[in-house]
Amino acid sequence: MKELLKQRVMEKLNFSQEISDEHLKGVIQEEIMKISEEYPLLLSDKIRLNQEVFYALRRLDILQDLLEDDSVTEIMINGYKNIFIERQGKLHRYPGHFSDNEKLYQVIQQVASGANRMVNERNPIVDARLNDGSRVNIILPPISIDGATMTIRKFAKEPMTLAWLCEREAFSEEIAKFLKILVRARYNIFISGGTGSGKTTLLNGMSNCIPKDERIITIEDSAELKLNGIDNLVRLEMRNANAAGENQVDMKELIKAALRSRPDRIIVGEVRGEEALSMLNAMNTGHDGSISTGHANSCKDMLKRIETMVLMGVDMPVEAIRGQMASAIDVIIHLGRSFDGSRKLMEISEITGMAASQVALHPLFEMNEDDELTMRSELCDQKKLKEYGQYEAYRKLMESFKARDQPVEI
Repeated sequence: MKELLKQRVMEKLNFSQEISDEHLKGVIQEEIMKISEEYPLLLSDKIRLNQEVFYALRRLDILQDLLEDDSVTEIMINGYKNIFIERQGKLHRYPGHFSDNEKLYQVIQQVASGANRMVNERNPIVDARLNDGSRVNIILPPISIDGATMTIRKFAKEPMTLAWLCEREAFSEEIAKFLKILVRARYNIFISGGTGSGKTTLLNGMSNCIPKDERIITIEDSAELKLNGIDNLVRLEMRNANAAGENQVDMKELIKAALRSRPDRIIVGEVRGEEALSMLNAMNTGHDGSISTGHANSCKDMLKRIETMVLMGVDMPVEAIRGQMASAIDVIIHLGRSFDGSRKLMEISEITGMAASQVALHPLFEMNEDDELTMRSELCDQKKLKEYGQYEAYRKLMESFKARDQPVEI
């Protein structure tokens, strides 16, 4: 019935002229009335057909409902028959699917063209962004063996906050207060975790703790950060090379440009390669309070990853790289997934310098056997707490941890 209605609507439309949403809806309703004279339709069927055909012709077909559902955070399309969604950190199979491969390809081309990207067999892997900021990755055959795939990581309509993450049990209110103190005291922070662990979400939440009178420069491969109430904000985004392989602007260039723009802090969405050295230099040259993220399996593993990324761009002694890390980064926060699939803050460690030619990690919070984040020790370096007026708040918070009988080592 849906295909019949769509066919009749398309026959009525004049595609040589611009068609407004209102006109399209009117034609759909008119054709539904005609079809209902031939085939008995319930009111609920008419409403469903109206929406489905409108979405198929003007929006992203079956994906539109998922894009408008705030509880859905990620959409994964594996060929036209298989759609999976993420809700509250857990994956579910979606019962609906595209009518055929052709319809999936139409939607993929609609997404790509809307982002001024070209996707075809010669260029089968494309990153793009929807109008609402949602991040899209497209992979076409023959690279994707079982059919075209598209992954959409939705952009939150409201700014992410630490309170929002607490409500979803990523961590406790006390941990949220601790993270806020770190940001306010301008500790340089690196957030680590695997794909989909919530790194960007936490970065968003922590960034919204930054005082509103600072000059902030954000650097991302695809703009996702949503900072609220900061007037002096500069947002920079990478640009991929065009079809001729020209005009690329990479993360390394953006960090260099940001350093010349008098930032109070630099927020880098994700460090993936040789730009890691530029990020360390930024943290080491008076831009305290900078935050970045990277892929790793633990705080310790993040250090190894940064080391490897720096070596991708420059032939530099490992000891020198480790020295840069030890002086640039104050705290590493690691995110992961719990046994039930939900996102959790798994570990917080402080970098305390060098020991035996290695970067010294001092665990502050770790997961215990009951899957609870437990305090292990206090911050060793508390100078920034005093310098930026956060010492009293920190001491009060430590007392609350002690009152809960959590082990504290000083």
